[in-house]
Parts: sequence; structure tokens; C-alpha cells
Amino acid sequence: MRAPLYSEVPDEILSPAVLADPQSLYRRLRQTAPIARIGDTGAHLVTSWALVEEALGRQEDFSANLTGVVLRGPAGSPVLFPMPGTGAVDAIATADDPEHAAHRAVLQPQLTPTRVLRMEASVRRWVDVSLDGLLAAGQGDWTALAERIPALAIASLLGLPDSDVDHFRTWSMMGGDMLAGDIDDARLRFLGEETRRMSAYLADHLARADASTADRPDATLLATLARAVEQGVIPREAAVGIAIVLFGAAGESTAALIGSSLLLLARDADLAERLRRDPTLIPRFVEEAVRLEPPFNFHYRAVRRACRLGGYDLEPGDRLMLSWASANRDPSAVEEPDTLRLDRRHPKNHMSFGRGLHFCIGVHLARLETRIVVERTLARTRRLALDPAKPVVHAKSIFIRRPERLPLVSEAA
Repeated sequence: MRAPLYSEVPDEILSPAVLADPQSLYRRLRQTAPIARIGDTGAHLVTSWALVEEALGRQEDFSANLTGVVLRGPAGSPVLFPMPGTGAVDAIATADDPEHAAHRAVLQPQLTPTRVLRMEASVRRWVDVSLDGLLAAGQGDWTALAERIPALAIASLLGLPDSDVDHFRTWSMMGGDMLAGDIDDARLRFLGEETRRMSAYLADHLARADASTADRPDATLLATLARAVEQGVIPREAAVGIAIVLFGAAGESTAALIGSSLLLLARDADLAERLRRDPTLIPRFVEEAVRLEPPFNFHYRAVRRACRLGGYDLEPGDRLMLSWASANRDPSAVEEPDTLRLDRRHPKNHMSFGRGLHFCIGVHLARLETRIVVERTLARTRRLALDPAKPVVHAKSIFIRRPERLPLVSEAA
């Protein structure tokens, strides 16, 4: 029998106020109900650092497989939309061991700090090209830069042609839409069609990848995946699934981080000027930006067996929503959690890139791209500010925290 509910969060989690600013809800739940059931969905929002960390260490109880997502139902209340627990969707972030370990072992050599650092010159060139147009105009929507850079980076890593970058930008943003919590039938049909196009496109390029080049220093990820398939390490469907997941993991999440970083700079001229004077502080700024505004508010876990978390009974088929965004601002784990501080003793002590076995495999690339965008933006501007005539708009999503429109005004240096 279930223990009494700590709290229920019915329609509130999908309300416009919470979608625009979830931190007020997270703050209240950390204090009153660190594990809170969402209506009758069987999903539970976990908001404290201690409980999130505990859940991450209990893989025997909680699976990373994406078996269901919370959506707004026809009556307006949250419902759980079931998803298959097997197939291409279970790759990297949503796979359990031993599959997760196999996927990670295939990709890890291509995403080491040394390998990623070789991309610095290319990323710098892409950023400068994007800045040319924005600075010449003096105003514009800077999400164009935030989305374009990760799309080009993932294309380069996989070995895909730059000429298809517009498709990549679209595909990179789709995963968040599926998990946003509020999506209509027309958008679902569009996402289904685009997912099929992306899958066919990646399968075609995987089939044409030269597995014999996988040991070269400049090997593409598709060549690496092709060799893993050829050697029987992973099946072909898993290789395509990994490539699909990389679009969202390396695309939308980094676009969200870049956008949030630019927004923080535009809101605080003194901070921007401090970083201009001392660019060595920029890596610390990036860590604070990703801590305060993690690209993903949470990730799902599926309950494997009857167990307890935080004194609350869970049953097989329940889901957890492990909130990185809330844990990062838990005052029991982070000093002055709502303040951007560049002097933290342990600046990387946050959960925005995950934790434990599922720690983000693309973390070095995300940090590199964001650092370079901040460096080049500050070096090439003397002023960056919000456009007073146009509001910033965040994606209407319980899952992703991403500026969807970022109108800024700038003055070139």
C-alpha cells in the first residue's frame, strides 16, 4: 500500500507561469515536497539534490529507458503518454547497461578533450560568420547563432555536409518538442514525419560511411559507428538511434546553453564588462550559466520494481522526473544557489550535465562551443543588451529551458 502522498502537483506544472519560470515551483517543492506526484499520472517530480543523487545511484530500481512522458491531456490536466521501452529511442542517455556501456565505449574516443579541442578553429570561424550579420544589423534574434553553431558542430563530428545545416537545425530542436508536455496533433504529425526523414537520412549516410577510416585522428562519428556495426559491437538500428540522439543531445541542449549564456550577458552589463576585461573567467561563467539555467529541466527514470524513495512507496510503471534545474539551486548543496558567482570553489559541482554513469558524453564539446561564443561575442562588442521593443520568449516546455526568441541589440567594438 502506498504511503500518504507528500504533495500533488496537478495542472500547475503545465501552467504558463511555471513554463515561463519553473524555479518558483521548484523552490516550494524542495521545502515542502521534494518528491511530488503529478496528479494521477504516476510520475513524480524529484526536486532535492539528495534525492536526485540517491535515485541516480540506484539503477537497479530506476531505468533510464524513456517509457512515458507527461503531456497535457484533452481536458487540460497532465496525463502520461506511454512510449515503447525498446528500440532506437533507447540510445546513450536513455539506454541502460549493458547497452549504455557499449554505446558509450563506441563514442568516447571521438569525444575526448583532445579530439574536441581540434574543432576550436572551426567553431571560432562559424561563430564569427554568424556574428558578422548580427553585428552589422545591430539588432536581431540571436537564437540564429545559438542554434546554428551546435548544428554545424554535430554535422562536422558525424561527417555530414554543411550544406544541410538548415535540416540539422530543425532536427536538433525536435526532441525537446516531443517532451515539452504541451503539443497538438498537427505538431505531432510534423515531428513524426521529420523523425522519419532524419532516420532515413542518417541511415543512408551511415551506410556510406567508410568504416576503415575509424582509427584515423580525423575519423567521423559515422565512420566509428559503421565500424562498430561491422564488428558486431552494436546493431545497425542502435547506430542510427545513437546518431538521432546526438542531434538532440549535442544540438538542442547546447543551443539552449548558448542562448541562456547570451541572455545572462545581455541582462548584466557589469558582468559582461568584467568578462571582457578578464576572459580567463569565461569558463567559470559558462559553469554558472549551465548551473542556473540547465538546458534540460529534468530527465525521466522508469521505476523497475516496488521500492521506496524519500520515504515514499513507488511501484513498477511509475516514473521519476529527476530535476537538475531544482537540485542545482538546492541551498543544502550549493551556497547562494540563486546567485551567479565566478569565485565558487568547485564551479563544476552541479547536475546540469547529469551525474554518474549517465554523465553527458558531449560535455567537452558543449563547453567549448559556449566558451567560444561568449569569447567572440564579448571581444567583438562594446555593448550587448535586451531589445526593449521585443520580449525574450522561452520554449513552452516543462522539459527544455531554451530561449526560443532572443532579440538583442548590439554595438560592435
